[in-house]
Amino acid sequence: MLTVGEIWRYPVKSLGGERLETAHADERGIEGDRAWGIHDTETGMVLTARREPALLFLSARLIAGRPVITCDEGHDVSSDDALSRWMGRGVRLRSAADGPATFENPMNIDDESDWMQWQSTAGTFHDSRSKISMVTRQAIADWDARRFRVNLILHGDGECPTGGEITVGSAVLSIRKPIDRCVMVSRAQPGLAKDLTVLKR
Repeated sequence: MLTVGEIWRYPVKSLGGERLETAHADERGIEGDRAWGIHDTETGMVLTARREPALLFLSARLIAGRPVITCDEGHDVSSDDALSRWMGRGVRLRSAADGPATFENPMNIDDESDWMQWQSTAGTFHDSRSKISMVTRQAIADWDARRFRVNLILHGDGECPTGGEITVGSAVLSIRKPIDRCVMVSRAQPGLAKDLTVLKR
């Protein structure tokens, strides 16, 4: 039997997030999850840790509906000016409510080449139609869960369902597909070294 062991929300795309005791979910996923992104004012794209690994050393939590962003050293870098200084480029915090964003992903993960672009759906900065992600603690094995940026970590015996519907609290979730993982899960993060074996498994 599987039960929900941890609930996580990631207010800003590619940044570390916050662990929650309870969460509200709707058709866009967990409320406030991937609702913001860091917009590169020169390229017009919303940055991800695929292109900008430094993002993994920032973390965000929601306070009164707005992200509060801190760097690995604990400093608040929530303002556009502070974020731009920390990133070393012109950026601004952008809400997914302002419309779809363009992202990048390397098709060749070995040398991180052959970059492709795609657009998010309206109202969220999730990579795909999968709005709530989950994984079992057993599947993660010895890896730190922070690598995977999942919303639900399931504890107990068994595997994640691959179809149908499941009930989590008072929410009914439709299982759509396994999650395609990208190079981001192998990147270094606070306290975690680069690990290419993650994608290989």
